[in-house]
Amino acid sequence: MSEPPMRIVGAPGSPYSRKMRAVLRYRRIPHAWINQGWPETGGLPQPRVQLLPQLVFPGPDGALIVRTDSSPLIRELERTHPGRSVIPPDPVAAFLDHLLEDYGDEWLTKAMFHYRWAFEADANNAASILPRWFRIDQSEEAAVAGGRGFAARQIGRLGVVGSNATTGPLIEESYVRFLHLLDAHLTHTPFLFGQRPASSDFGIFGQLTQLVGFDPTPTAIARREAPRVVAWVDVVEDLSGLEPDERPWTAPGSLPATLRDLLAEVGRVYAPFLVANAAALASGAERVECTIDGRIWVQKPFPYQGKCLQWLREAHEALAPEARGTVDAILAGTGCEVLFAPPGRS
Repeated sequence: MSEPPMRIVGAPGSPYSRKMRAVLRYRRIPHAWINQGWPETGGLPQPRVQLLPQLVFPGPDGALIVRTDSSPLIRELERTHPGRSVIPPDPVAAFLDHLLEDYGDEWLTKAMFHYRWAFEADANNAASILPRWFRIDQSEEAAVAGGRGFAARQIGRLGVVGSNATTGPLIEESYVRFLHLLDAHLTHTPFLFGQRPASSDFGIFGQLTQLVGFDPTPTAIARREAPRVVAWVDVVEDLSGLEPDERPWTAPGSLPATLRDLLAEVGRVYAPFLVANAAALASGAERVECTIDGRIWVQKPFPYQGKCLQWLREAHEALAPEARGTVDAILAGTGCEVLFAPPGRS
């Protein structure tokens, strides 16, 4: 008897749900999508923290277990489901892939949340549609009330991701720069590390499903500034028909300048935030205060992103000396090197 498909509980407006579903599609791992709020979720185990997506599958004893957090899930699936890998086999490329995936998950999400809830037209769009995804047949009165309450909660959380009057312009400029940089890279190769997708492609794709495909303000910007990126998001949604064995990875020694330009954007905005956030968490400070791109950045410390830096540093330390030296040479001058500087030198 074949193993039943794993179930992924998610929502169309969840960038991490779209990321994980696209990975499952590409890797041809049997799965069933269950929209959050559907009755089908009733008998499923619940995670300790209600995050999306939730991957539900049989554990060693056959009982259903539930997992969240897309990046660790991608790597767990690499161990349990061989073939059609999204992790480059070369350790240098795999590390850079990890860094770019983290940037997508943790920095581009600031742009996604900012545009969705800091602009009136976008907030009204989200409030009108998101509640209806969870239950199509609810009454109009319930949908309107639910949308109003959901929007109020999310707008109140803008400061958690770092969106405020001080940081807003910086987030918006970084988004436009990123669109131009990704557009330039995609003129040479269809994915970040060559002719087949890596985990970083899916991490960036997840955030862009919202930024270029749902929220009106960033979508209009993307259609004007980088239509190639909009088309790329549509393509990455379902790569189940792509045959990766016939498509090479880019060798670390042949990484194009456009990839290094993307790493420089990571170093320009995300790296200084990660270092400052970690320092604030270590000292127990109530605010992260640092300079990013020549301007002041202020927000509350973000514990999960403290873990992200820890995991990046552990992955960097785990590299063999030769591979670590190659990574450091690639990152030199991008600004990302501060992430791995010895204590007291960052």
